[in-house]
Amino acid sequence: MSRSIFITGAASGIGRATARLFRKHGWRVGLVDADEAGVRAVAAEVGAERAWARRLDVTDYADYERAIAAFAELSGGRLDVLFNCAGILRQSPFEALGRDDERAILHVNVLGVTNGIHAALPLLRATPGAHIISMSSSAAIYGVPEEAMYSASKFAVRALTEALSIEFEPDGIIVCDIMPPIVHTPMVQNQAFAAAVYKNFKDRALTPEQVAAVVWKAAHGRRLHWLLSRDVKVFALASRLSPAVGRPVMRRMASHPVHDPKH
Repeated sequence: MSRSIFITGAASGIGRATARLFRKHGWRVGLVDADEAGVRAVAAEVGAERAWARRLDVTDYADYERAIAAFAELSGGRLDVLFNCAGILRQSPFEALGRDDERAILHVNVLGVTNGIHAALPLLRATPGAHIISMSSSAAIYGVPEEAMYSASKFAVRALTEALSIEFEPDGIIVCDIMPPIVHTPMVQNQAFAAAVYKNFKDRALTPEQVAAVVWKAAHGRRLHWLLSRDVKVFALASRLSPAVGRPVMRRMASHPVHDPKH
């Protein structure tokens, strides 16, 4: 039986790159996204005979259960990897962020992850060596100005990962997260407002393919947090060894360039 991965947010960016990579290695891929046309296009691209796709709003738990059940019929009840990739970002000063946007960020980025874990847990428990891989972010190392709610959501994913890695250890399920810096995805590039950290570090941004390569490693490894890029690793280490370091470094990273408009 082919190994299988269920990917949320698979219509573009990191989700799409991950689908391509895992399918290239012969895995059966379950692809879901709120963008039905987009996710079906990805399935057609990677090969419909081993790719299954449908529309899914990850905040709809009942539909999430139906999606997992339908994928299980095709995978023979096997789920080697649940990849919680769906997420949304709104770069904005905190006071300018709409309350609907606040709720959407938390619902998709946090409850979308927990919905997936709840729905997939029976299949994961039934699959030896199963992994739960969730997209966190370098924004979960220290809160990022003008991305405050996004940072909060990714801190939550990090906390879930750490807690569940212990809770699910007796089941043999490996739980980890991916913590990249800025990635060149439509979600990041199509923001109406550009946060200072984006302006200052967009030239060092990773590609979705670079992140997908780390997802592949995570699916075969046991590391808890997968930090991408040297800058992120150094910042995480410095913040852990000396918490006082985080604030001044973030203040500098989140300062708008001189004479550069904030919008």
